[in-house]
Amino acid sequence: METLYMWLNIGSISLPLLFSFHPKLQFYKRWKYLFPSIAIMMLLFISWDILFTRYEIWGFNSSYFLGITIVNLPIEECLFFICIPFACVFTHYSLLYFFPKMELSKKATSVIYVLFLTLLILLCFWFYDRWYTMVNFGYAIILLGLTYNFQPEVLRKFFLTFLVMLLPFFLVNGVLTGSFIEEPVVWYNNAENMGIRLFTIPAEDTVYAFSMILTCIVLLEFFERKFTKVP
Repeated sequence: METLYMWLNIGSISLPLLFSFHPKLQFYKRWKYLFPSIAIMMLLFISWDILFTRYEIWGFNSSYFLGITIVNLPIEECLFFICIPFACVFTHYSLLYFFPKMELSKKATSVIYVLFLTLLILLCFWFYDRWYTMVNFGYAIILLGLTYNFQPEVLRKFFLTFLVMLLPFFLVNGVLTGSFIEEPVVWYNNAENMGIRLFTIPAEDTVYAFSMILTCIVLLEFFERKFTKVP
């Protein structure tokens, strides 16, 4: 069982990595923009992870790890921030390749943005004393605001592609939080979250995943526009 988390990482990235070289997708051409984007995201999210682990807002079950740690985090946890974003960003662009019209109208995007932002703000006020809820939703509010104002076309597509990503998310994150296994790989201090679970998954994790993936896509799109030479 000590290899479970590692196998989840490997399983998540293996097919996207392989199909990155598909002659139609050619996702490997975006790697030079993707990996710096993931690295920047990791600086934020791993720092966040280290602090939350230190103060026992969440933690890890040693039964599911190889025992190698980096700054007190299991190496599998660090690899999570490479494997999962890679797989999700690959999914995003693959869906857009096969379904090029997969985007919301400007009006629909604005409505969803306002409703989502309002919900997050209200939940922050209601659960102001829960660290996971506040930090998670607070970052999502800032990220949404910046994206809507500077890269609204990203949200028009991502609001839809993220719905597809929720399917593997519930599978992988479900296992990590205790579905299908005797004990969770990652445990949460419920005093620091809303206490609402989607199966075994804290509701905050959906927003966490949303922000993590959107951060990578926003940065990738920025780097791609900035450094791509236009003939």
